[in-house]
Amino acid sequence: MILNPFIERSCYLKHTLSLGIAAVLLAGALSCGPKVMVPPKIDLKQHEVFGIIEFESSNEGELGPLATRKFTEAARRDQGMVRIVELGSEAEVLTEVGRDRLDQSTFKALGQQRDVSTIITGELVISDVKPDITITPGLGYLSFAAEVNATLAAQMVETATGASIWSGSANTTKRVGQVSLFGGKNFAFDAEDPEKAYGKLVDDLVEKVTKDFRVTWERR
Repeated sequence: MILNPFIERSCYLKHTLSLGIAAVLLAGALSCGPKVMVPPKIDLKQHEVFGIIEFESSNEGELGPLATRKFTEAARRDQGMVRIVELGSEAEVLTEVGRDRLDQSTFKALGQQRDVSTIITGELVISDVKPDITITPGLGYLSFAAEVNATLAAQMVETATGASIWSGSANTTKRVGQVSLFGGKNFAFDAEDPEKAYGKLVDDLVEKVTKDFRVTWERR
């Protein structure tokens, strides 16, 4: 029996459409599977007790201390109670152990002197500042908002050996407020409220760098 070509084409289109709908429904069903919690890649409790050196910053102001505090909070978030000792600034810890730089022997000495198993160090580098300046007559500096490109790098060092056992870094660009310009080229991040002025910038960097310490969720 010979079918009408129009009917044949109509049946073919209906069959193709049915297969397409079935595929979409199957994909939807798979994507709606239960989410499963995945533990952090790194269990910080295995490396206690921690010492953390205040993060260095390439610019003047409160960016270093703010990044240190936020890093500590984010790293602990999904780890329970983790013992962390604040060791002070890099200059302070170097003076404490009579060294001139952070190297293998310095980390070993700090571990013995401060009774810590692992030391966390970090550096926040501002590589580009694009200012939006408001001129204020009569002042020696200008206060303005700016688009800032920043990189945060951190590492964990085992004090028994002085070896680095973890490192992470992240880069972001954010608009920040209350940046001061001195002498036409030197920038200072010295806001009275650093959280308000630079909080989003630091939060973004810290969330990326500490991802190995936090719980994630996967759909299965």
